[in-house]
Amino acid sequence: MSIMSYSGGTILAMAGKECVCIGSDLRLGEQMTTIATDVPKIAQIADRVFIGVGGFHSDTKTIIDKMNFRRSLYELREFRNLRPEVAATMLSNLLYHHRFGSYFAEPIVAGLDMETMKPYICGMDTIGCIASPRDFVAVGTGAEYLLGVSEGFWREDMGPDELFEATAQSLLSGLERDAASGWGAVIYTITKDKVNVKTIKARMD
Repeated sequence: MSIMSYSGGTILAMAGKECVCIGSDLRLGEQMTTIATDVPKIAQIADRVFIGVGGFHSDTKTIIDKMNFRRSLYELREFRNLRPEVAATMLSNLLYHHRFGSYFAEPIVAGLDMETMKPYICGMDTIGCIASPRDFVAVGTGAEYLLGVSEGFWREDMGPDELFEATAQSLLSGLERDAASGWGAVIYTITKDKVNVKTIKARMD
């Protein structure tokens, strides 16, 4: 088994009209052994900015901790909140800095620019190469199962409720087909007014 799939887990982000959804499963594993069933892979690092990190669990925790540290420094120096594009660049620089001994992790950045109300999502590889699609991005052991389903559910200019439903159904479909992911999911719906967090049931085996 690859070290990238050792801990399991799947993360999906979708962009809508002035809203973004990011969701992950809750399983933490050691290969095919389930260790915990309440471990989301998503963290909020700034106002309306979230990162989801798939891969080897200890490396994902390290990346989240380092990003929180860098965000604090940025806000102290710049006297302004971290925007999603800036967070993505910051994370990309962090990963590329370790390119010769890279973290075993693939991150997603999802957020809403509070100045322009423009949604932003992007995915990266282990050395920080950014891919910014306009529709959706997925990482983790179930990503290959999500892409075709997400193509069917996603459409342009979806509102928060419709975007949540598309994200939830796509994620659940992927979790049904991936043995290294599951045990429910948590989905964050990011809008200009609030961040709505919902936990949904999934396969429990």
